Amino acid sequence: MASKNLIYGVDDKPPFPIMVLAGFQHVLTLFGATTLVPLIFGPAMGMTTAEIGFFISCVYLAMGIATLIQTHPRLGSGLPIVQGSSFSFIPPIMTIIAAYGAAGPAAVMQHVGGALIAGGILLSIIGYSRIVGVIRKVITPIVIGPTIMAIGFSLAPVAIQGNAANYWPISLIVVVCVFFFSLMSKNKYFNIFAILASISIAYLAALAGSLLGFFPSEHPAFINLASVADAPWFRFTGIMPWGLPKFDILSFGAIIAGFFAVMIESIGDYHSCSYVAGLPDPAPATINRGIGAEGLNCAIAGALGAVATTSYTENIGLIGLTGVASRWVVRTGAILLILMSFVGKIGALIATIPSPVIGGAYIALFGIIGALGIQILLRADMTSQRNVLIVGFAFLMALGLPGWVEAQKDAFFSIGIIGQVLWAIMKTPMAVAGICAAFWDNVIPGTLKERGLSAQ
Repeated sequence: MASKNLIYGVDDKPPFPIMVLAGFQHVLTLFGATTLVPLIFGPAMGMTTAEIGFFISCVYLAMGIATLIQTHPRLGSGLPIVQGSSFSFIPPIMTIIAAYGAAGPAAVMQHVGGALIAGGILLSIIGYSRIVGVIRKVITPIVIGPTIMAIGFSLAPVAIQGNAANYWPISLIVVVCVFFFSLMSKNKYFNIFAILASISIAYLAALAGSLLGFFPSEHPAFINLASVADAPWFRFTGIMPWGLPKFDILSFGAIIAGFFAVMIESIGDYHSCSYVAGLPDPAPATINRGIGAEGLNCAIAGALGAVATTSYTENIGLIGLTGVASRWVVRTGAILLILMSFVGKIGALIATIPSPVIGGAYIALFGIIGALGIQILLRADMTSQRNVLIVGFAFLMALGLPGWVEAQKDAFFSIGIIGQVLWAIMKTPMAVAGICAAFWDNVIPGTLKERGLSAQ
């Protein structure tokens, strides 16, 4: 069905002007979510506005390179699929920040970099060695659903207490605009750029309030453009910009949960992308190369001082809306991202977005992520008492256990390395959800239909 609406197929090369404009549209589509991830970590690590701007430039460079690798037919899946900052790694990296934050932003990024390199290499081996199919047999919708729900809903304090509640009027502007642009407006461009447009409107409102003196310098919604003026026009963030990566078992244990979630999400994305691009379902070799590339990309992102990458569902939807499935277009967007990383003032400008604006965007995005987990559960038989009990137990443990584990840090660390790993894993909500659900789903007998595997 999707192939009938295609204007450009996967291997088609549009005229250069169209290729650039369509590629830029992909950049705009991923722009909001990709940028919001470093805007979470930066303040949590205590970065200055200038450091956050530099961090964002690192992220753009890594995402551009990752997309080029993923769209390569031999290195990656070869699908027209964009790579961006992953929300799945927010809880694990927050665990790393909690463990090493006292040493400063650079030290935290060194541990994050080491964890991404080590975890990325492991995921790459899993993908390129073609054992993804074996893992899929024990990872059902009953496991995936609570895991994704835990990612979104466990981040509620970050969205509300840490950002939106700083000044609700600005945050609510973002929320209202997101609902209007994405659900009430009939304009397809408003639908595509709902998050970006909402953030822009709220940002302009905060900027106007700052320039008119309504928001004093200490107000959460105040915007100071001095850092933009000071930022260089051109810069290269370089390799290992925060220093040599540090490899430790605690960070690696925490980050594994993120790679688990990314692998599951991406397998679904490959199927969705193939469908909207008018291609048959991805072959096992395509999925294996895609997962291998995801791991390679995360390792590269760690070396470039960025955050982890994953396939972006928003850009898959863009292909369906526009009918442009050309791999050349997506790769052009990747090159534009790389070029953007060299313009220092872009990262500096984005770093000035005040926390209430970010909080409003988080409320929308994190809620959507949690709801996607519920949607995945619908593939299984949720009228089954077996499934209801497993999902309910896994999700409740994901919300309750990490807080208790965090308070027992000294007790866990006294055990040694094993205790540190257990603390890092059990402190991560999505890891708890995934482990609990996977254990019971594979121990308690259930039919393929009941577990949501009949369609695979």
